[in-house]
Amino acid sequence: MTSEAALRRIIKIMSVLLCTALGVLAIFGGLYLKKNSSKDSPKKVSKDSSSKISAITTDADDVTTDAEDSQPQEPAPEPEPEPEPVDPVEARISQMSLHEKVCQLFIVTPEELAGDKSKTLTTAGLETKLALAETPVGGIIYFSDNLQNVDQTEKMLTQTKDFAKELGMPRLFISVDEEGGTVARCAEMLGLTQFADMYYYRDEGEETAYDNAFTIGTYLTELGFDLDFAPVADTWSNYFNTVIGTRAYSDDFEQSARLVASAVKGFKDSGVACTLKHFPGHGDTNDDSHLGSVYSYKSLEELEEQEYLAFESGIAAGADMVMVGHITMEGVDEQPASLSPVMVTEQLRENLGFNGVIITDSLEMGAIADNYPDGEAALLAFKAGCDMLLMPEDLNKAVSSIEKAVESGDIKEERIDESLRRIFALKGLS
Repeated sequence: MTSEAALRRIIKIMSVLLCTALGVLAIFGGLYLKKNSSKDSPKKVSKDSSSKISAITTDADDVTTDAEDSQPQEPAPEPEPEPEPVDPVEARISQMSLHEKVCQLFIVTPEELAGDKSKTLTTAGLETKLALAETPVGGIIYFSDNLQNVDQTEKMLTQTKDFAKELGMPRLFISVDEEGGTVARCAEMLGLTQFADMYYYRDEGEETAYDNAFTIGTYLTELGFDLDFAPVADTWSNYFNTVIGTRAYSDDFEQSARLVASAVKGFKDSGVACTLKHFPGHGDTNDDSHLGSVYSYKSLEELEEQEYLAFESGIAAGADMVMVGHITMEGVDEQPASLSPVMVTEQLRENLGFNGVIITDSLEMGAIADNYPDGEAALLAFKAGCDMLLMPEDLNKAVSSIEKAVESGDIKEERIDESLRRIFALKGLS
């Protein structure tokens, strides 16, 4: 090989080595620059890294919340209980003394209330007010002698009601016997609409029975009365009977039932409370209970098929009261019906389902007064199931007999409260 050829080969080898050296320097230089630049600029966080950080933070918050929840919490205050509504009837009864409760069971004449039956009262003055304060009865019944004219009657009744209100008493029953016909205290004395006995309208039907009762009830409410002891629910089935006779609506039991129901509706629509009388039926007796003992010889089965029909229809029509007569039930228990638990409680209250006020006929009548000492009849009638006691022969003795029975435990005071609930419901204290 010539010297010239050897020189070119050496130059070529050196060129290759120089290129290789420059390439190596370039690689190491780039690595150096990348390393230094990563120290001066923030690192980028990947999405996966961000999610992991968020999860860690959330877990930490949860731990904090759990820790807070584990701390004891003060109990929330309980809401105040709603006050129970007050029943005005129960509230009234709870505030009454035993004497006040017992007096509410009686309806008496103004003369009986004042303690002097020898005179006739036609006004309500200081004597009436003092008597009401001492003996706060449940009601007053007026008769023809108490009624002189319309103005006098209205003034007397209004003044009596005002006295009761001033004394803080429950509302008084202001009552009268106004059947129309033979027994019509107001029509007779005050020149108001007069009727024949109801028997004479029997063939004119139920509409006339309604109209007659509505007319009577309307003039009673205008005068100031709120309770009428009518209609007669007896059926005149014994033509020797004179105490009822044509006062009855019919001599047929089924017709009586229809007419009596219509009369009850007429009275009620007029605004006056009405009373079916004389349970269990006075139309089949021979005698007058005003004068002495009277008897019925019918069995309970016969009463259900006959006398009860008019009472049942009247009760269904909405009668407010039922008056129990003093008929001795020879076919049942040989006791006056008004004093008989069988007739008052088992038959009228339970069998006929009457839930209203049960009142006796007048306790002054011969059938009672001639056979039972003062006060005893009122006690027996109340124990039999009557709610109200009409015209005892001696009011003070009658009141005292029931008070003593409560004090001795013979009667529970709750029994009086039961009657007062019915009486006050009818008076509108509800």
